[in-house]
Amino acid sequence: MSNLELSLPLRQQKPRQHGISIIIDNGVPISFFKDMMKSSSELIDFVKFGWGTSLVTKHIEEKIACLQDHDVDYFFGGTLFEKSVSQNKVEQYFHYCQNMQCKYIEISNGTVPISNKEKAEYIKDFSKDFFVFSEVGSKDCTISNEHHSKDWIEFIHEDIEAGAMKVITEARESGTSGLCQENGEIRLQIVEDIVSSGLNLQQIIFEAPSKEMQTCFIEKIGPNVNLANISIHDPIALETLRLGLRSDTFHLFTNKMVVTLNERN
Repeated sequence: MSNLELSLPLRQQKPRQHGISIIIDNGVPISFFKDMMKSSSELIDFVKFGWGTSLVTKHIEEKIACLQDHDVDYFFGGTLFEKSVSQNKVEQYFHYCQNMQCKYIEISNGTVPISNKEKAEYIKDFSKDFFVFSEVGSKDCTISNEHHSKDWIEFIHEDIEAGAMKVITEARESGTSGLCQENGEIRLQIVEDIVSSGLNLQQIIFEAPSKEMQTCFIEKIGPNVNLANISIHDPIALETLRLGLRSDTFHLFTNKMVVTLNERN
């Protein structure tokens, strides 16, 4: 079969430092999970076991073994960390992640009312033994609406200074909080202010569960934007958006100029 050679945006091969795709597993059956990793693992950088699903997933060890076989890293949702904080069981959570052979961990304060400074202390502690993904933004829309661009930028800086490898911007798996309004509309001014703030965009991961959000971030930042909360059904669909192979991003990238994060920073 002959190849079709097209001019497409440049994408790093794994292990990628930018342009990463984080897929969320909300408890899909083990057979589907294995099939997805077998067919698409080169497009998947991380799997996040959403919320506290790792505690009730019957085949969690088998899923982790599958990820290890396919060179896909993984971590548990920040809600599980926050549940541990709320019950004063952070040390148990630390050992749980160690026992599950996690190299990465997510630390957030989207549900439990701890300050960003308190969260930064957890980041400092956990970053001694794990690569930390921190998360900024609240799952509560009322609280989210009180956070403006300067707050988001300050929180991101604080987490990076505390030792976070990358910072995730909250949007929930439904795209209805954090960087989104309750009706799902993206808070574009905050996104634009983050992009123009001088922050290293390679250190920021934008949650983007919907095609509309994925398209928005690709338009504003480029094909190598870091994206998270991608449905486990959609790694191929997302990659075609990144490459301009769907109508939504078809005209973004030309032979004359392909904007990448590597060029922007």
